[in-house]
Amino acid sequence: MIVVTGATGTIGRHLIETLTGLGRAVAPISRAAGPTAAQVLEGGGVEALFLHPRAVGEHSAELVRLAREHGVRRVVALSAMNVEEPDERQPSRLAGDRNRETEQAAAASGLPWVSLRASSFASNTGRAFGPQLRAGDVVRYTFRGFEESLVDERDLADVAVKALLGQAGAGVLELTGPQSLSHGEQVAILGAVLGRPLRFEEVPPEAAARAMIAGGMPEAFATALMDRYRRHLDRPQHPPTGVVAAVLGRPARTFAQYCASLVP
Repeated sequence: MIVVTGATGTIGRHLIETLTGLGRAVAPISRAAGPTAAQVLEGGGVEALFLHPRAVGEHSAELVRLAREHGVRRVVALSAMNVEEPDERQPSRLAGDRNRETEQAAAASGLPWVSLRASSFASNTGRAFGPQLRAGDVVRYTFRGFEESLVDERDLADVAVKALLGQAGAGVLELTGPQSLSHGEQVAILGAVLGRPLRFEEVPPEAAARAMIAGGMPEAFATALMDRYRRHLDRPQHPPTGVVAAVLGRPARTFAQYCASLVP
C-alpha cells in the first residue's frame, strides 16, 4: 500500500488515479493528515509514503518516524525549488506550505527518499489571470517580462509515481517545465489556445497585490510574490532543468498543453 497525503489536491488526485491504474493499493489522506495518516501507518502494510507540504504541515517528522517503525521502505516529499531561501522569500510558505519540514523529514528518515523540488505550478496562472479572463480579454498584471518555467502538475504527479515505486533515483529532483516564459508570453499562449484576442496590460505591483488580497490571498503572500518578481527580473527564475523528461522518458508538458487541458 502507498499512503498519499494531500489526496484531494491537483497533484494528489492525479497521483492516486495513476497509482490505482497501475494496480497499486492506495490510502488517500486529505486534511487533518497527521492523525489519520498515523493510524494508517500504524496498521502496517505500507510500502511508501508521499508527504504533501500543506496537508502534512508540522506532522512530517512524526509521520516519517512512524513510517520507519512500521516497515515503510520509501518516502517521497513534495517541496519547492526555493526551499532554501529565507522564510519571508517563500510565498507558498506564507500561504501554508511547509516545504522545508517535509524535505528535511524525508532526508533524515534513514530510508530511501526523494524530494520533488518543483518550480511554480502551471495552475498558478489561474489564480493570477482567471478572474480577469472570465470578465474579458484584458489581463492586468505586473512585471510583464518576469520569466519562469511553469511545471504542469500532471508531470509532478507522474514523477512522484516513479519516485514512490523506486524508479526515480534518490535525493533532490529539481522539476520545471520545458520552457522559460514571461508573464506576457503566458497570456499570449493562453489567448492562442483559447482562440481569444487576449491583451496583457502591465500594472504596478502594488495594484496586482491589492487585487490578490481582495481575491482572498494573504497579504504576506502577495507581498512576498511581488518581491520575488522584482528580484528575478534580470534573469529567468528556475530555468528549465530537463529532469522531468529524464525521469519520465518523454518531454515535459508545455504550458500550451496545460492550457489546452482546460478547454472543455
